[in-house]
Amino acid sequence: MSQDSKIFVPLSSGRKKPAAAAPLSGPKCQWKDCEKSGAHRAPVGRDAEGLYLFFCTEHVKAYNRGYNFNPDLSDPDVARYQREAAAGARPSWGSQVRQATEPPLPSNERSGSAKAINARKNAAERQAARVEAQTRKLKVLEAKAFETLGLSADATPEEINRRYKERLKMYHPDANQGQRSAEDQLQASIEAHRILKLNGFC
Repeated sequence: MSQDSKIFVPLSSGRKKPAAAAPLSGPKCQWKDCEKSGAHRAPVGRDAEGLYLFFCTEHVKAYNRGYNFNPDLSDPDVARYQREAAAGARPSWGSQVRQATEPPLPSNERSGSAKAINARKNAAERQAARVEAQTRKLKVLEAKAFETLGLSADATPEEINRRYKERLKMYHPDANQGQRSAEDQLQASIEAHRILKLNGFC
């Protein structure tokens, strides 16, 4: 078969021809014995601010790994410089702490969590309101509410709530087959408890 035949396909040897070297774009790498393009700039140092060296990618990485802006400073000095730079190189004096000259009053001492302190404070306020409400003269609606629940005016909040729950169970429509009188008693008990609660008795 001749090479002029239509079905003849020449085989290539598999070797690629060496590519022509690309022309350098930009300055040449300034690393010793390097012929590549120096497309990356690196600072020269502390006393040559604004001046740069040009390196290829490989050599700029090597240069940056060993770069020290101020080779005269030791590691402790560099650490101190970094701390001062974080505060703008201004001295900071902190805040003055004054020791107490006398022990704090018991009311100012914190014991326990804020939730526990608030609970004690609220309980004390409720107790004071209840005592004040009981010492003052009862209003007409308050006296009627105590009478409806069958309690005296000096009943504790626990007694008021217990009696209210008892009357709810006693006069509930399910327990009285829907009797009208039981419904009226139930409404009266609910209203009496609401009045006592609004006025701080429970």
